[in-house]
Amino acid sequence: MRKRIVFALFLISTAAVSQEHFAGLNTSSRVGILTAGMNPAELANMSNTFEINAIGFSFNIANNKIGFSDLTSDANIADLIFVGSEPVNMRIDAEMYGPGLAMKYKNWAFGFVTKANGKLDVVDVDTQLGDAINNPGNSILSLSAINADYNQRIIGTTWGELDFFVAKTLLNTLNHKINGGVTLKLLFPGSYANMGADVFNGVVVQTPGQASLTNTQASLNFSYSGSLANSFSNFDDYTKSIFGGLNGFAGDIGINYQWKDQQALDTALTKKKTDKNKYKLNAGLSVRNIGAMTFKDDNNNSTNYTLSIQGAESLNLNLFENVDSLKDVENILINSGYLTKESSNRDFKVSLPTTLTLYADVKIIPTLFVSGYLQQKLKDDNENDQITVQNIFTVTPRINLGFFETYVPISNSEISGFNTGLGVRLGGFYLGSGSVITALINDSKQADIYTGFRWAF
Repeated sequence: MRKRIVFALFLISTAAVSQEHFAGLNTSSRVGILTAGMNPAELANMSNTFEINAIGFSFNIANNKIGFSDLTSDANIADLIFVGSEPVNMRIDAEMYGPGLAMKYKNWAFGFVTKANGKLDVVDVDTQLGDAINNPGNSILSLSAINADYNQRIIGTTWGELDFFVAKTLLNTLNHKINGGVTLKLLFPGSYANMGADVFNGVVVQTPGQASLTNTQASLNFSYSGSLANSFSNFDDYTKSIFGGLNGFAGDIGINYQWKDQQALDTALTKKKTDKNKYKLNAGLSVRNIGAMTFKDDNNNSTNYTLSIQGAESLNLNLFENVDSLKDVENILINSGYLTKESSNRDFKVSLPTTLTLYADVKIIPTLFVSGYLQQKLKDDNENDQITVQNIFTVTPRINLGFFETYVPISNSEISGFNTGLGVRLGGFYLGSGSVITALINDSKQADIYTGFRWAF
């Protein structure tokens, strides 16, 4: 099971994939629908009357174990995942912006956009337990005690959104401007799978050709809905049911402040330039993804169990070696006789990853800006009913010539650590990555790419 998950993750990452979507581009003075995704109040800073979003993609992967050099080495990737004592953490996050429209009218701005989301996360998986499942059996007898006082999780999620933005300029003087904004998100849950093992205490016994679990206590959760009940690692299962029925709501709220550059504004007006979004400082605060969605499907299930293996009893871990279905894992454990059902629900609710976002973009000289971006999660990734997100801090120097813009996001993230990328914008077209430079000159544990196109008029 573990091998298939690991290789699926890296096949996806080499094809495309920072948990900060559109790193560097989101703090640009070229404001539109993507910027409103960071802070809805920004929409009131649109320079043009209309923006049409054609399409936008962002694919991200981060982990705390494997670098790019490992992909070309002779080592078994799955073996490298479970080296050391630090728990395994991986995050894959794919986001697609579909058709959308934004418009500005006097002190108001309105917009909407369609979005599709897909995530596959590994949260705090114990390396000794993972290695025993991945490579059951040593050439000699060994005992490994596991005492994990946290919840180990593997989670897959897909859902769609229809987002509506409203922003208004609350104060507008010669030198200062303050905007407020909100986003209403209609959520269309697609599929979900969660396997959680909380407060796991046990002993892994390895003998030639076999690994067993004994003297074990843990609280387990198995939740699934839709196609992800069949497989975590099959990419087709993530694309089969991204949009389900309307069954959830969420929202963003934000505020934005600008210290205007009046001299630059006067120059722009004199030259009849359309870009009138000139400032010395642009800063904002937002709280995003406040809400949850309920998963409903014919195969829906969410069950809590107690796992108890006592005395001389043992569970053969070889049984899980080639299993990739969450239902099969659950059935193997049920048939072992070591599970006791605590509670079960047909439908279940999953919370979105609520985050606090702070940022500021400062003008250094007329074409050079430097921005800082902070993303802080407000909920615990270890909770079974919670979609995960990373804590991230990014500094981005940029050169903005109006129609052309280039920037270098420099970030430090909770999972993969330090990364540096590169991005360009040419009119409405953009292409970038938050980690491409680090990947080329260092052994980066992150890979991401984003691109898209939108019109403004």
